[in-house]
Amino acid sequence: MTSYDGPPAELGKPGEYPFTRGIYPEMYSTGRLWTMRQYAGFGSAEASNARYRYLLSQGTTGLSVAFDLPTQLGLDPDDPLARGEVGRVGVSIATLDDMRTLLAGIPLEQVSTSMTINAPAMMLLALYILVAQEQGALPEKLSGTVQNDILKEYVARGTYIYPVPVSMRLVTDLFEYCSLKLPNWNTISISGYHIREAGANAAQEIAFTLANAKAYVRAALSRGLELDRFAPRLSFFFACHNHLFEEVAKFRAARRMWARIMREEFGAQNPKSWLLRFHTQTGGSTLTAQQPENNIVRTAYQALAAVLGGTQSLHTNAHDEALGLPTPESARLALRTQQILAYETGVPEVVDPLGGSYYIEHLTDSLECEAKRWLQEIEELGGSVAAIEAGFVQEAIEAAAYEFQREIESAKRVIIGVNRFRTDQDPPIPTQQLEPEVERQRQQQLRAWRQQRHQVATEAALAELRQAATGPANLCEPVLAALRVGATLGEVCGVLKREWGEYRS
Repeated sequence: MTSYDGPPAELGKPGEYPFTRGIYPEMYSTGRLWTMRQYAGFGSAEASNARYRYLLSQGTTGLSVAFDLPTQLGLDPDDPLARGEVGRVGVSIATLDDMRTLLAGIPLEQVSTSMTINAPAMMLLALYILVAQEQGALPEKLSGTVQNDILKEYVARGTYIYPVPVSMRLVTDLFEYCSLKLPNWNTISISGYHIREAGANAAQEIAFTLANAKAYVRAALSRGLELDRFAPRLSFFFACHNHLFEEVAKFRAARRMWARIMREEFGAQNPKSWLLRFHTQTGGSTLTAQQPENNIVRTAYQALAAVLGGTQSLHTNAHDEALGLPTPESARLALRTQQILAYETGVPEVVDPLGGSYYIEHLTDSLECEAKRWLQEIEELGGSVAAIEAGFVQEAIEAAAYEFQREIESAKRVIIGVNRFRTDQDPPIPTQQLEPEVERQRQQQLRAWRQQRHQVATEAALAELRQAATGPANLCEPVLAALRVGATLGEVCGVLKREWGEYRS
């Protein structure tokens, strides 16, 4: 038997620039695994709190909060535009008291919390900070992430509120505030996940995500923020779909590209500024309503690819998510998928086990080459903001999604249970049932909150916020002040909406 001398020397080692093989020398092999997050939230704060405490009791190591659409759009549950959506796809949060209830019994100094919120990211993080203060938590011990990635909303999700320039102001205000007050908080999770779920391919996911990241860096620099002060707290969020080797290579290529962008293009000096730290969620759009048990297998393979690719945290989808919100049982099984991978397979014991494989290195180089081509086209248009405003990114995603669907319909791309190996009828499976009275209850809670608060102090704080919005001052402190005295999410966002207007696609 011939001896193996290891992968080519030019690959470098894990933990060495440009971090193709991982951002840490030992990765998971020292026993420090990825953070196991399970994205959850539905109905009321009470119901979601019960789910979080259940997941923590089952071994989840980080919370990941899903908000309902009205909350994501900065609307209170009694707003006419919120009708029919309160508590449907996430938890309804409008007041400080709601956030207290959501986080009751959860020690915020000890739990890392991710909040998937964008247009009103500043407002939800402010509520989180206020609850942490009430707990007596030290700001420097709070850890977690607020998504705060508004650019991808204009091309992939649609939960925007304000025009692009003022939305970017809110993003950079949060960068500045957290760099001074919350040193261990990730101020943004630059998201390729939703871009991929909207139909982009793997190379486009890399390119469009990094293009947005460059736009945020430039916006922060134009505000006068110090690069090596805010850049180490940038984080990323990627999808993981079914092509196992392509997904592993995607993560390696993105890591290498970002390191070079930060060091060679922006001139970052702090090695932490070069690191692409990322969360992964398995692909929601890959789940099928047909033969939903097959989704368990899909999710397991996707989780394996994410870990082989070096993710820092991971959410595994539940198998019933193509039918409804996860039940407690399906959420537990999704978590067990990660735990079996972590503790039974031996995969975490090896750093970049696929590194040096001809196929993996070929895929990594190919994806980087294609992603660079897309990135160059965006740069020639003037950067991500200009490309979004011109519709370039949207059209590229739509074209990729159309081609993907054509491949499914022609059976060129096989989806088990959908266009091959179909069954006549799938047995019914239980789904999470939402309480139909949630919307009415939330409106009652909101009325009670408004009745007990100090109305004069609330109106004064909102007036001060509106005044601050007309100038260049950082808005985090005025937002905190307004929410502290009793303003609602909808009132705070409404003040800014009246001052700045709304985005129209």
